[in-house]
Amino acid sequence: MPDLAIIVPCRLESTRFPRKLLHAIKGKPLLLWVAERIRTEVPDIPLWFAVDDPVLRDCVTGAGFQALMTDPAHQSGTDRIAEANRTVGAARVINVQADEPLVSAAQINALAGLLAKGAPMATLVTPFQRVVDFFNTNQVKVVMRADGRALYFSRSRMPFSRDLGLTIDDDWVKASPCYRHLGLYAYQADLLAKLGTLPLGRYEQHEKLEQLRVLEAGYDIHCAVTADPTIGVDTPKDAEKFEQWLG
Repeated sequence: MPDLAIIVPCRLESTRFPRKLLHAIKGKPLLLWVAERIRTEVPDIPLWFAVDDPVLRDCVTGAGFQALMTDPAHQSGTDRIAEANRTVGAARVINVQADEPLVSAAQINALAGLLAKGAPMATLVTPFQRVVDFFNTNQVKVVMRADGRALYFSRSRMPFSRDLGLTIDDDWVKASPCYRHLGLYAYQADLLAKLGTLPLGRYEQHEKLEQLRVLEAGYDIHCAVTADPTIGVDTPKDAEKFEQWLG
């Protein structure tokens, strides 16, 4: 049983971008770009893919990666990872999203470091740079305590500037106490197992953000700040951005 493992939750269908994990970018499925990136960045950490469809399983196993079939009915990646770790048996688990092809060793190691210090759960955040992203509901916002523990996550812009209203600009966003959430998580195994049995949270159901279930249940989420470049592929336009980044 590994002390630390990476488990990537993979769902075939996606509301905003159907079957995006199989979307070919320069002739290779997005999912394999992510798999190969993880293997290159942190080759010493055991890696599994928790999938909901044989098509995804065949995609990764055909390239030499390990896959576990999980229940297609899972409502979140956390639920999927919790099921997978019953087989993997890792003491600590890092959840790298299957649509984050630029994940870095520094980001993964930052999460591992928070777990090593006793954080029950951890995630990554990055400063906002553009007001257009701050207003984008697909860019999740997080506000934190002074010690780096999350207060709340939302698709809405927060905090609201009562003095400036809608006139905020890029400079205000860069200096604001709000960060953009990156969809990478890390868990102690005991908490991960508990989360898989909890009912959906009230705010989770409104925002469609699974991390709110954790806060609603009374657990802390510790945040690490990263400035590493990232492109989360949520839409076809994001896929185009990644392809342009590849050159």
